[in-house]
Formats: sequence, structure tokens, C-alpha cells
Amino acid sequence: MYRKAIYIFTISLAFFFIILQWERPAQADSPCSLRIMVLNDLGNIEEGARVLLYHNKSDYQASKNPVRAAEVTDHKGIVKFKKLKAKAYFVDVRKGNKNNDGAGAQTAKLEAGKANRVTIIIE
Repeated sequence: MYRKAIYIFTISLAFFFIILQWERPAQADSPCSLRIMVLNDLGNIEEGARVLLYHNKSDYQASKNPVRAAEVTDHKGIVKFKKLKAKAYFVDVRKGNKNNDGAGAQTAKLEAGKANRVTIIIE
């Protein structure tokens, strides 16, 4: 009986450590992605909005040196940026005379190795 208890304990402990390794957090340099949903001030989806990401506030304000080429929202109002660094970004969204100037321009720091999500409202 005593041997059986030790055997079960050992197997349980090994299983526990395997699970811990599996759920290990992503490394700080692991690429992540960002999914941006664009809505208007009434909460409706905005298809065809142009979205740019910037590394810092000065580039955002000057509209220069975007992270990559502009993406355009799909029929669900969504754009996806992949292989990004885990950091905060400045987001510029424009469609016609609507934009996100003055509100919702900066993301929180993205989580490494994860699919991060943000919703931007344009007015």
C-alpha cells in the first residue's frame, strides 16, 4: 500500500511539472500579433478604414515612419498586424473625414507571444 501511494505521488508530481512547462509564459522577445477592430461613434463596424501603426508619439504626430504599410479593415471592421514586438504602439485610423485623432491613439503594451486585441472608435 505504501509503495502504491509513493508511485501515485511520483507520477502526479511528474505530470504537474509537465503541465507547468507546457503553460510557461512566452519569452519577452516572442513575436505577437495585434487585431484591431474599428467602429464608428455609433458602434457600427467601419469597413475600408486605413490603419497605420507607429513606434512612438513623435512619428505618429508627424505621420512618418510607420511600422509597416497601411492595412485596410475588412467587412468585419478588422485588421491584423502580425510579428510585432511586445510594446505599446500608436494607431492612426482614417476613413473619409472620420479618424481617431485625440482618442484611442495608443495601445497598451502588447503581450509577447499572444494575439492582442484592441477596438478603436473613429469620429
